[in-house]
Amino acid sequence: METRTPMKTHYWVRASPSDFNGTPPQPRSGHTAVNIGKSKIVVFGGLVDKKFLNDIVVYDIDKKLWFQPECTGSGSDGQLGPSPRAFHVAVSIDCHMFIFGGRSGGKRLGDFWVLDTDIWQWSELTSFGDLPSPRDFAAASAIGTRKIVMYGGWDGKRWMSDVYILDTISLEWTELSVTGALPPPRCGHTATMVEKRLLVYGGRGGGGPIMGDLWALKGLIEEENESPGWTQLKLPGQSPPPCCGHTVTSGGHYLLLFGGHATGGWLSRYDVYHNDCIVLDRVSVQWRRLPTTNDPPAARAYHSMTNIGSRYLLFGGFDGKSTYGDLWWLVPEDDPIAKRSTLSPPKVGSKDATMMNNSHISETKENQIEGYAVSELQNRLDIHVSLSNRKQIIDELLDKEIIELASQAIGEKALTDEEAVQALRDHWKKSSPRSIRMKDLSPLLRDYQRLITRHHVEKLENSLQPMESSFSRGETYRFYHVKNASQLRMDDIPSLLMEYKELLQDIKPKS
Repeated sequence: METRTPMKTHYWVRASPSDFNGTPPQPRSGHTAVNIGKSKIVVFGGLVDKKFLNDIVVYDIDKKLWFQPECTGSGSDGQLGPSPRAFHVAVSIDCHMFIFGGRSGGKRLGDFWVLDTDIWQWSELTSFGDLPSPRDFAAASAIGTRKIVMYGGWDGKRWMSDVYILDTISLEWTELSVTGALPPPRCGHTATMVEKRLLVYGGRGGGGPIMGDLWALKGLIEEENESPGWTQLKLPGQSPPPCCGHTVTSGGHYLLLFGGHATGGWLSRYDVYHNDCIVLDRVSVQWRRLPTTNDPPAARAYHSMTNIGSRYLLFGGFDGKSTYGDLWWLVPEDDPIAKRSTLSPPKVGSKDATMMNNSHISETKENQIEGYAVSELQNRLDIHVSLSNRKQIIDELLDKEIIELASQAIGEKALTDEEAVQALRDHWKKSSPRSIRMKDLSPLLRDYQRLITRHHVEKLENSLQPMESSFSRGETYRFYHVKNASQLRMDDIPSLLMEYKELLQDIKPKS
């Protein structure tokens, strides 16, 4: 039996004004944030309220200071620095940050810039060779300390699947000729160098589908003398959902995937945004869910996530309605700020981000007890439970939809509402995924969440003692956070029904 190194539990902690000096960046999405060595993080560009940005905001890690440097350097148009843009690529090598492409309004950009962060000087670079076409939503990563590899993107008419290598010394672009199977063209994906391979995950593909595939590209290191080639990787474990606009951040032997968006499922026209933390364990070579406590930040995409030692720093993003300007730490359990008491804040949009960044919310004793109970539950069952979601689940005897369905299921039999609900549960327990009707999904999902809430969270809160449960540690509830049935995909129904049947089997009904 394979043994895995236990992962530390991580805590989401909303950054407080005392964490920083200076003024953090304004709300935005589609920006970039890159580490310059271990000394600073440079945020560039982005979009807020239909306005494209080209400002530079820097976080000095040692001084814990946000500041805006006075940059110099102009391009061919005489303007200081790159034009405003979002959805560009940014890669750091030594003290330099390289910028390519992006979008400004409806125009895709193909210009190429470098920022020297020692003297804060921009230079527009005139490169040669196989020049990539203007594009946005591409992804790029550094190869060692000299080269950059860029893959994919969207040029306004078609999705791309080309690979370009840039030599940052000679400024020559080379389009890589790759034989064999190729990934489907895409944009909004991530591309991360891991030793000798480029790992590409997700993105939106030709025709619009959002993908959840993982590909590895070899042949990028000249000294290896490998022929360039793609391999699709199908790794074991709890793989992330298909997503676009997510981030992948390196931290030790883990790659942390956070956020992104996907289609809302077969019942919805709207996108669903994620706030999951999934890691690719480079040692065991499998996907694993990062154990976290506390409510996570609001789901989002087109944010940034950077690494500062053992901490991750989340900034900005967009959820289809609001642009965020909040800053969050994701820290291991032994970090000094891990135990800082915080409540999960309300959604922070562009209009109220500054106010929220400067406010402090204190918890009542009741909330502290509730937080302890949920934390204990998570540690024992390795699940994530949202307090706000739990409070919205009504008793089944007040759930008109489930009572109506139950009455239809038992026909003319004269039963009480409680007996009717139990009969409906027995019916679902015997059902196959194909027999679940569209009108069953909402009450089925609510009853699934209701059972988890009542028999696990509330029981634990009342006793505040370790709960004896027949569930094994590591078992997860995948659909606890789903807000409504319109977010379910057709291929989710078998898993939802299977977990629901296990709940019915292991938990006694309400007496």
